[in-house]
Amino acid sequence: MKRKYYFLLAAGLFLFFLIGCSSNENASETQDDTEGDQETAESGEEGATVTVFKSHMGKGTIPESDDPHVQYVKDKTGVEYQLMTTPPGSEPAEYINLMIASEDFPDILRPIGGVEQTLINQGGALALDDLLPEYAPNVWERIPEEAWNIVRSASPDGKIYYVPKVYLIPERAALLRQDWLDAVGIEMPETIEDYKEMLIAFRDQDPNGNGQQDELPTSGREFGRWMDHLFAMFGVAMWEGYPEWDIYNGEINYAGTSENMKEAIKFIRDLYAEGLLDNETFLNKGDVWTAKINNNLVGSWYHLPANLKERYAAMKEGAPDAYVVGMPLPEVEGFDGFITQKSMGEPEWMIPAASEDNAINSLKLLDFFYDPANADFVQYGIEGVQHEVVDGEKVLLPSSDDKPLALGMLNLTTDESMNIRIENSFSEEEQEMVKDIFEVSKADARRIAGDGLPSTVYEGYPDIQSHKLFQEYLTKIVIGEWPIEKFDEFVDRWYQSGGEEVTQRVQEWYDTAK
Repeated sequence: MKRKYYFLLAAGLFLFFLIGCSSNENASETQDDTEGDQETAESGEEGATVTVFKSHMGKGTIPESDDPHVQYVKDKTGVEYQLMTTPPGSEPAEYINLMIASEDFPDILRPIGGVEQTLINQGGALALDDLLPEYAPNVWERIPEEAWNIVRSASPDGKIYYVPKVYLIPERAALLRQDWLDAVGIEMPETIEDYKEMLIAFRDQDPNGNGQQDELPTSGREFGRWMDHLFAMFGVAMWEGYPEWDIYNGEINYAGTSENMKEAIKFIRDLYAEGLLDNETFLNKGDVWTAKINNNLVGSWYHLPANLKERYAAMKEGAPDAYVVGMPLPEVEGFDGFITQKSMGEPEWMIPAASEDNAINSLKLLDFFYDPANADFVQYGIEGVQHEVVDGEKVLLPSSDDKPLALGMLNLTTDESMNIRIENSFSEEEQEMVKDIFEVSKADARRIAGDGLPSTVYEGYPDIQSHKLFQEYLTKIVIGEWPIEKFDEFVDRWYQSGGEEVTQRVQEWYDTAK
């Protein structure tokens, strides 16, 4: 059945508020009528269709029914998948809320922006405790019990309402251009003083060799995002520019209000004033920031090593000697630096209660991707579309805007699976480079106390959840509009605007879940 994917913003927002009061009533009606739904769900259907919503899928077009990847999965599972994604130009979190408000649910979706808690609290999410062991045994068995317990802690009734992402190695790393280090004759920095000297050399000595002195020693993105390496040196738990929760002064607290954060901001403010931090950092959209890195303008940055392939290829076009390494965190006296690692509990897949009649087919589809017997297909896809065979070895083909996307649903990463991914995705030279980066990142990474924290702790305090107050003070202090002393004002405002209540909720969760 064809679904409508596009909604007028005004109409969608109206519907969102209009149905808010009736959603619990509808959920109750659904629960009262579970007997018939359960019979349908347990039957499954051969040749069934499952709509899958993912907001971020990279380059490519939505595959049609006759797509070879779609057909292969259908032959193996009896389920044909239909991909849904965010329309071009729309904001993913806003769009998924409009989709929910219009009650135009997919069969299974990847929740973002805390939407999983909206569905759970309104009775709009399907409990999976009984369904997973029976219809998705590979999902059930491969995900660690610790992760399932964290998921249970995120719901008021202790049930499992979503399948979590599990990432058992650090995803992110402090990255550095080794060829720039070689060009300015500097060794890998060991202390924060060494790091600053390196940035000064990057600024003044033309390490990219284009004679224009346009180098950006280090850079970040708007709202102070994706420059976590500058906070990590001071032991600040950060995730893509958002302060996380960790142990400070013996108790779990918001990293944004810690003394560690204050010292980190002071350091970053100095870098900005001296032209060592890209002065467009707080203006950089994601594509602009990426283009600067790809065009050999940035010497030190923070991102995902596993995503380096296309970025590295772009660098090599303008700088044949380009080489990226992982930077061990420089030491800062009085602080224990670390790379933030979040391994368990983040929502990956959930099934709306409204899609219960197709839940078994959704779980059959999901289980296919978690089944180790299908690992080769999950990794390589279809020959001639997702991979080619070179000298008897399968080699992944690059994605492109005009090639159909292939659904991927497995998000369970271990050392072994990451090594396989690297070996299958990178050339021999690149493999060595990326593996070395991961080894450096592993040495500095630490799982934070707030790993798996449910968004329910922020209920009633959306500004704290969105970090808006933190971002305002961070930006204005770093660019010099406000003095560093304003940080203390931020801490007071944060606690007064709900931070005290949120901290108490986090402590209660931590005592239970950990």
